[in-house]
Amino acid sequence: MIGQSDLAEQPDRVNASVPPSVPPSLALSTEAGGWPPVETIERWFGESITAAMAALSIELPPSEISVLLTDDAHMQAINAAHRGVDKPTNVLSFPAYAPEVIKSLAPDREHLLGDLVFAFETIEREALAAGRSNHHHMAHLIVHGFLHLLGYDHQTDGDADAMEALETRILAGLGIADPYGG
Repeated sequence: MIGQSDLAEQPDRVNASVPPSVPPSLALSTEAGGWPPVETIERWFGESITAAMAALSIELPPSEISVLLTDDAHMQAINAAHRGVDKPTNVLSFPAYAPEVIKSLAPDREHLLGDLVFAFETIEREALAAGRSNHHHMAHLIVHGFLHLLGYDHQTDGDADAMEALETRILAGLGIADPYGG
């Protein structure tokens, strides 16, 4: 995972020899929950990931992200199976590559960056509690999950502070208030 010092030292973690890239495509599956229409979700992903890529000044080889939109019951099962935490959470990220590998991915074919799983009821509940729209809260979680796929983490206080500052900066570019209340 990328540590706090890596954030400042390695802004170009991805392959700089690749021509300017477009956001990753989505393999989107809606399994359960009261999610908005697919077109809305795709727009939210496009806006959020484009803003993240611009803020990071990164280029990616052709890539895809697998996205599962589900409910709390299935998220709880996934969280228990993969993290040993028997409760739902808002988003889980499963990177396909270590950050140093992303830099060397061949630009001549599409690569799966990883999987993101979102739980509808948890996200709706958190948005309501924070006084945010589902759209703005989901944009934050898309950015958060995408950063995890690139290798960012928040396991230490320093890494958490750096990742939160980065998320806040990206979301500000979308006109979304600081999700951490800073």
